[in-house]
Amino acid sequence: MEVANQTTKIKANDVVSVKCDCCGLTEECTEEYARRVRDRYSGRWICGLCGEAVKYEMLRSNKKIGPEEALSQHMNFCRKFKARSPPKNPTEDLIDAVKHLLLRSLDSPRSSPVRKPVRAPSQSRVTALGSGA
Repeated sequence: MEVANQTTKIKANDVVSVKCDCCGLTEECTEEYARRVRDRYSGRWICGLCGEAVKYEMLRSNKKIGPEEALSQHMNFCRKFKARSPPKNPTEDLIDAVKHLLLRSLDSPRSSPVRKPVRAPSQSRVTALGSGA
């Protein structure tokens, strides 16, 4: 009986590689941990990052949604994100994004009025005034 119990403990501590059903990230964890995660998410392996995203999805939703619906929404988001093709020219895309941000910041109203800097008198003028010239 004791040998079977030790075998179960060893098997529960075996390290396995599992792939997230949402994002595809592969992690190494114990079989016991993988089983607990699968129990929590209806048999699906969800990585820690996606698990946090599912929790956030439940909190930010205007209507109360359960974990199943939040997981479904997150999985749909991941599926759409992975289906997007990479940009044809990432350098140009980056330049366009920075240009867009700059234009937006120039067009937005300032939070405080712009004040002209006060010019300090130059040293030569101060010296000339102080000497009585």
